[in-house]
Amino acid sequence: MTERTTADTEQSQPNQPSIEGYRERYQRFTALPASGRSREEVLAEMTEIASLEEGRWRQGYASGSVYNGDPDHIAFLNDVYALNSQSNPLHTDLWPSALKYESEIVAMTATMLGGRDIGDGPGSDSGVAGTMSSGGSESIALAMKAYRDHAKQVRGITEPDMIVPISAHAAFDKAAQYFGIKIVHVPTGPDGRADVAATAAAISDNTIVIVGSAPSFPHGVIDPIEELSELARSRGIGFHADACLGAFVLPWAEKLGYPVPGFDFRLPGVTSMSADTHKYGYAAKGTSVVLYRSAALRRFQYFAMTDWPGGMYASPSFAGSRAGALSAACWAALVSIGEDGYLDATRRILATADSVKEGLDRDFPELEIIGDPLYVIAFGSVDPDVDIYRIFDVLTGLGWSLNGLHRPAALHLCITLRHTSPGFAERFLSDLRASIAVVRSNPSAEGGMAPIYGMANTIPDRGVVFDALLDHIDGWYRMT
Repeated sequence: MTERTTADTEQSQPNQPSIEGYRERYQRFTALPASGRSREEVLAEMTEIASLEEGRWRQGYASGSVYNGDPDHIAFLNDVYALNSQSNPLHTDLWPSALKYESEIVAMTATMLGGRDIGDGPGSDSGVAGTMSSGGSESIALAMKAYRDHAKQVRGITEPDMIVPISAHAAFDKAAQYFGIKIVHVPTGPDGRADVAATAAAISDNTIVIVGSAPSFPHGVIDPIEELSELARSRGIGFHADACLGAFVLPWAEKLGYPVPGFDFRLPGVTSMSADTHKYGYAAKGTSVVLYRSAALRRFQYFAMTDWPGGMYASPSFAGSRAGALSAACWAALVSIGEDGYLDATRRILATADSVKEGLDRDFPELEIIGDPLYVIAFGSVDPDVDIYRIFDVLTGLGWSLNGLHRPAALHLCITLRHTSPGFAERFLSDLRASIAVVRSNPSAEGGMAPIYGMANTIPDRGVVFDALLDHIDGWYRMT
């Protein structure tokens, strides 16, 4: 393998624009302009901004984020969006095509995830049912809302709780906050997977749902879904399998012969799932699917109002008006790629991930992979002289956009189609090796994100970290 120095890498690294740079470089608008700018001027500025931002993800420097990125695929989805840019699924009389696209997306996803043999199959009154949403967080929140309302009506539970591994997506905590559900976190083992015994011990008479991830966002490992869902089924409790990251990879990985444990509706205890079409489904950002084992459970997700002066009103998800063009583009992605396309994409992704994992195991004794991931690879430092967050800083300076993790301190790289070009694994491992060399030669360097991540990982008063995060969001909208 050819060694690259940090100087070599810095010469080839992509641009790293910032909001501060944009505010200095481009005119800022805190009020509507007295006269509108020309469309040509607006498009020219936005084209320039887009060109500044596309280098990192096009060259494969980003973890996750852009899951396909092929120019022809993007152009195709843009054409579909343009054809449907005025579509709004709230007005089904004007755009019945939105119903066609969304119902078929749900059915195709349900079939892929083991729903074919349940009842009369996906889309039937007795089969797996679901809806579209704007993303994984909304899919998760909708399911938790459905479980809350179902438990109140059917079981009389007014103080519900949900059991969630600490590795589950933060959207479960968000849903608990929004819907007044007590969240009970259970630990994971050294392999990053949810602890089944701890989950069993946490069940109460008020438990409405147990959660597992396939795979988890932080460590890319699949929770023991079969054991957890059977535990839930034996107690008459719902079980949600969060497959936002895995739904459009794991079925094909299984066909390719990779060891994929049960995670979908083929397990009788799984009563709902979340599946992001805008990740490895390669749809445009803004679509996801939430699925239920029965249409009866799905009904608890809906909102309906019968006596509003504006007329009868009902919607399946949180939004009222929605961009029907996103659903149309999602449908177009699914039917244009097909099973063979997803199988080939998964083959390429897993081959790249295997190369990265093999390189980490072989050449980096100071690092350790967490658990046994397939394609979301988390690794931490086992050498006290090599701070993983300092490595994070150096890699960021070389153009990489990885994910920093807490408890344990680690980084992860989510492999996508952007990473399957020849030489990617070698480039990543070379830059990682160069970053470790920098950290070893400058162990006390200051600045960057390392002090922030290190502090956040150790401060016992989480309120301090919480307030810092809110201040960070405030900064997004600060114009001065």
